[in-house]
Amino acid sequence: MPSLLLPRIAIASVWIYQGFWCKLLGHAPHHQKIMETAPFLGPFRARQALVALGVLECVVAAWVLSGIRAREAAVMQTLLLLSMNTAGLLWARRLIFDPVGMLLQNIVFLLLAWIVAGQLG
Repeated sequence: MPSLLLPRIAIASVWIYQGFWCKLLGHAPHHQKIMETAPFLGPFRARQALVALGVLECVVAAWVLSGIRAREAAVMQTLLLLSMNTAGLLWARRLIFDPVGMLLQNIVFLLLAWIVAGQLG
């Protein structure tokens, strides 16, 4: 059986892109606007939450690359995407350009994560 390194790199690259590039480096300003719609966050706390989320996504990338406890990593990815998508649709629906596309892409992404997790055991 192949090492599944290539699919793990693909999954991790999505988390790095979303966490590091979009959130930590700020190359997707709409993420900040989406965070600001959360009823319990103001602009300052939204930025802090966005940074924390970006760091968490980078940690998830490292976890996926490691191949350690792959099923638990898949559970974490599922819970993280489920919570982000739910919050986005509840509070920031008007800011999400294509919600159906977002959900479809995330379902396919998670399918890959679960296939890799199943193969790694």
